[in-house]
Amino acid sequence: MNSKEDSSPGRRSLGDSDLIVSPVSLGTWPMAGVTSLDVNDADSIATLRACAELGINFIDTAYCYGLRGESENLIRRALADSREQYVLATKCGIHYNAKGEQTQDARPATILSECDESLRRLGSDRVELYYLHSPDPNVPVAESAGAIGDLIAAGKVRYAGASNCSLEQIKEFHAVCPLTAVQLPYNMLQRDIEKQTIPWCQENGVAGIVYWALMKGLLAGRLTRQEQLAENDNRRNYPMYQGEEWNKNQAFIGKLREIADECNNTVAQVVVNWTIQQPGITVALCGARRLWQLEETAAAMGWQLTGDQLERISAAIAVRGHAAAKRVFT
Repeated sequence: MNSKEDSSPGRRSLGDSDLIVSPVSLGTWPMAGVTSLDVNDADSIATLRACAELGINFIDTAYCYGLRGESENLIRRALADSREQYVLATKCGIHYNAKGEQTQDARPATILSECDESLRRLGSDRVELYYLHSPDPNVPVAESAGAIGDLIAAGKVRYAGASNCSLEQIKEFHAVCPLTAVQLPYNMLQRDIEKQTIPWCQENGVAGIVYWALMKGLLAGRLTRQEQLAENDNRRNYPMYQGEEWNKNQAFIGKLREIADECNNTVAQVVVNWTIQQPGITVALCGARRLWQLEETAAAMGWQLTGDQLERISAAIAVRGHAAAKRVFT
């Protein structure tokens, strides 16, 4: 069930909509095989099929997750017989050009075409949540929003979302096509959206969906200070994995590990649980390409960190300080 008839414990309303979702959502970007290493269809399908049993009913994908829509196609293959159990979210406005490079195109005609292709890949006649993946600098946000509004009117999309938009762009979108969800990066060390965007979402009945909760695996706590990423691991390009930032992050993770040991959880589970306890955060997107990864983040639901533990995490965050981000949303 994915409507307000669903009484599963721990689930939450998606903004002011009638959709009820798990506070942890499976993100399928790793399954696309674009930047993730060692991806295969069998593991991806097994991971998708385990969602319901693990308490996850919300799955996130996008038109550009894979050069040929691999993630959307995997969802169809894995969930064809259980589609009605899930709230599916996909995104439009980014695709691959003839050179295999991601390019933005959020013109209305493109959005309408991409929606039809996404529905074909997903094997569905509608999708519950449809995001503008990122605002196109060459197309007014209002025009893109209008196209998604047309898809809602046509019954192909139930609700609208905006991803990677500034607050002004969110407001512009919302004025044309009321938003149900906003998706932005957020984690313990990058919390800028708490300043303006999350309060606006709370005031306007819009769900706050966040990605990067684990900072591309950094906050999962599996890498030691001495470990080196593989040469072909694109995370080597991120400052948080380099030099003094890396050392600061490892010291911070050490504090999280103390709390994880106390409550018999992993560092990743502590981080995700903290994330979904934050005011205005409806759902944390957690990517996975293996079943064990999904099992770990799903187990972040159904319990709460204590007040003392939350205070100690806040103190550790203050000592660590804000981590620089490539893109900042407030």
